[in-house]
Amino acid sequence: MRAINSLPSDLDQALLVGRVWRPGPHAGPCTVIVRGGEAYDITGQAPTMADLLDREDCLAFVRHAQGASLGTASALIDASLARDDTRPTLRAPADLQAVKASGVTFMVSLLERLIEERAGGDAQRAAEIRVRLQEAIGSDLSALRPGSEEAARLKAELQRRGEWSQYLEVAIGPDAEVFSKALPMSSVGFGQHIGLHPTSQWNNPEPEIVLAVNSRGEVRGAALGNDVNLRDIEGRSALLLSRAKDNNGSSAIGPFIRLFDERFTLDTVRQAEVELLIEGEDGFRLHGVSPMSQISRDPLDLVSQVYGDHHQYPDGFMLFLGTMFSPIEDRGTPGAGFTHHIGDIVTISTPSLGALVNRVEMSTQIPRWTFGVRALYQNLMEREVFMKAAPIHPQ
Repeated sequence: MRAINSLPSDLDQALLVGRVWRPGPHAGPCTVIVRGGEAYDITGQAPTMADLLDREDCLAFVRHAQGASLGTASALIDASLARDDTRPTLRAPADLQAVKASGVTFMVSLLERLIEERAGGDAQRAAEIRVRLQEAIGSDLSALRPGSEEAARLKAELQRRGEWSQYLEVAIGPDAEVFSKALPMSSVGFGQHIGLHPTSQWNNPEPEIVLAVNSRGEVRGAALGNDVNLRDIEGRSALLLSRAKDNNGSSAIGPFIRLFDERFTLDTVRQAEVELLIEGEDGFRLHGVSPMSQISRDPLDLVSQVYGDHHQYPDGFMLFLGTMFSPIEDRGTPGAGFTHHIGDIVTISTPSLGALVNRVEMSTQIPRWTFGVRALYQNLMEREVFMKAAPIHPQ
């Protein structure tokens, strides 16, 4: 993988938290903080990321906590890109949290979801269906507010014309699509491989911002994410969503979570531009930008649809906010649009969060997921971390 600037542009001012795998006799994952570009292991005080984000004094703690230096954040980036297991390397900055994802939150991407549904997983039909749908519903619904009276009128008209769809329901109706993307501990991090199910022939990355929410429903910060998507499998049936979305290496988050503070806020996320760069071993190159200002549902609305009196998350959750980027540039057969090739390098970036870089492989060929919640707790006990950490009581 090529080295790029994968850290926030204002690194000296950013409050970053993450997870690092430390090699050695008692190898295991460590909770780290980054201040002034230097990374510190604070696992003894916050054994898991869920513990850290649940602290009521989270910001103050990260600003002042002491821990063993792991060197610079840049050195962690370099070792992770090189996949050098002899040095500390980055992991996904989430551990015990549920990983949730929002779908069809950008009107621009609605058309592509409808194409998947109409095509039934056949990429060859995409171009023809795209033209027909644009004539039926128009290509610009960006001014339409989900759940509004105008949206209800459009729904009635599309139903009358026989053009209604489950994707339109979650795009313009009152209820967002929020699904379980991945199990706790299964997401991959910066520099690790992302995976495609071997039966998929039509797939793409989904570059997104991911919110880090604690057990009280408080949004603590944000990271970058790749909600790897198998368009042909989901297009065959919406009931195959889990097969399309949850596979080895299909959820990538990183490189760090940046905590909200005076400089970096939810408004920064609302105004961010998320860039996607795909570089193939065949010389293929694709670049696109997703302005978060075009999201149709506010991030806090999405959080409220996940967490509330109707559902709690005692270990917190990570929430992918959705993407407007569905690449349609042909790669191979004319009219079939984009699909990944093995070896693609996917870079998702925005200045305030840095960049998330991963290489595409088959989900059957990347390292198997073996380090789950039980392994984490066994590892922490062997390292006697729980004996040193202060207890954190749920509110």
